[in-house]
Order: sequence, then structure tokens, then C-alpha cells
Amino acid sequence: MSKIRYRHIRRKVKELANKIEAPANLFPTYRFSSGDALPLIKIDKQGKLHYLLVERGQEFERRTTENLDELLYWIFSGITASMAFEYELKNRIEDKDCRRIAFDKQIELLSILNENWSKKEHEEHLQILKNHPFDDLAGLRATYYGELREKGLPEDEIEKLVFEKYPEYEKNNR
Repeated sequence: MSKIRYRHIRRKVKELANKIEAPANLFPTYRFSSGDALPLIKIDKQGKLHYLLVERGQEFERRTTENLDELLYWIFSGITASMAFEYELKNRIEDKDCRRIAFDKQIELLSILNENWSKKEHEEHLQILKNHPFDDLAGLRATYYGELREKGLPEDEIEKLVFEKYPEYEKNNR
């Protein structure tokens, strides 16, 4: 197996990013962190590929692989998630959990790049939803909460009124 170099990764990221018109400001950094929470890609002396999330000098996540395809999946999982939530923000439906639109958009984008990545991400979404099911009333609840807070109502009363008007999703829609 030939050694993977930064230029190979950069070239492949740009090539794939062009297919989905991904903005360059979402691309990872290489070798050194920019400090602004973009993923950092490092290659160690043994040729292992590292995907790191570093913010203000603090490492929050590190994944290691020897497989370029896996590294590219990690990179584009993050890029497409950012693009998908940006899309959702521009196409928001007030009474829908924002993840409904964003998750669908992310799968659409990944399927343009690699069908296996799309399937893998879909499984990730299912795992997220197992622990945190869709809640179509969350946005309405938050807006109403803010309106009541502006009126100066006490927090316990606000919470009671909010959940009376917009009950928790799990209790009413399962």
C-alpha cells in the first residue's frame, strides 16, 4: 500500500466537494489546527490518518484509521451535516423538527458522493433518533417560552403553560 500524503487527501476533498458545491470554509485543515473548530487532518509517521476536532487548543475528538475512504467519510459527514442544517435554516417548517429536513438533505448530499457513506450516515441518524426522537413541537415550544419569558412570568409557570399548549412529543405522538 502506498503512503497517503496530505496533497492526495486535499485533492480528493476538493474533487468531492465540487460534486456537492461544498463551501471551502467547511474544509478541514491539515497538519496544524486553525483554532476555529474545523476538523484537523494529521498523518503520523506510521501512515495512520487522524481526524481531530480541536477548538482553542483543546482536543475534543480523535478518530484514527489507515483507510482513506473512512477518513473521507468522516470529513464529508461533517461537511454535509453543516450544509444540511444551513439548508434547513433557509427552508424551515415551524412545526417540524429541524432534523427531519436536515437529515434528509444530508443523506441526499452523501448519496451523490458515495452510496455506502449515505447508508452509513442513515444508520447514524437512526441511532440518534433512538435516544432523541423527532419532536415536531420543540421549535414552537421554544418560541412560546421566549414570549412568556418576555412578559416576566416566573419560570415554573412558563414551563407549565408551554407544555400545556405544546405537549411533549413522546407523550402524544408515539
